[in-house]
Amino acid sequence: MLSGVGVATADAAYGAIAAFGLTAVTEVLVGVDRPLGVVGGAILLVMAVRAFRAALTGPAAEARSDGRRPGGLVTAFATMVGLTLTNPATILAFVALFASIGAGTGGPAGAALVVAGVFTGSVTWWVVLTGVVAGLRARLTPGIVRGLNLVSALVIAAFGVSAMALGIAG
Repeated sequence: MLSGVGVATADAAYGAIAAFGLTAVTEVLVGVDRPLGVVGGAILLVMAVRAFRAALTGPAAEARSDGRRPGGLVTAFATMVGLTLTNPATILAFVALFASIGAGTGGPAGAALVVAGVFTGSVTWWVVLTGVVAGLRARLTPGIVRGLNLVSALVIAAFGVSAMALGIAG
């Protein structure tokens, strides 16, 4: 669930940029969308390789003696914030959405309310999603979970390759 808070934090950051009308920052981010796509794609490929290895070797290979994964909560949070911030589609989506609904036109208080709504909505989505996945995972056999993890790693890799290709091609 902490990774969902990381995504929500990045969503709120981009929401703030769009809602508070920080056009200079927006223009810089839109101007570097190609390198962000390449970096984001590379991060996805690294994550895919790690997920693939973990699925092949089993959870014991990556778990520590106390049962937690290496890196801890701060690393998980930072990874998700960084990954979401390197997704150029996120800033473009927020700019387009906020422009279409006139978000941020109510002054700083209105913009802050919109950003709080973005964060709350994103966290809520991730809480629901991780809750459903946790509930389903408890009912699946280890073999099915392993297969799903392998498929997930391949899908993440495909998204990484696609993001890098789009970043390179423009």
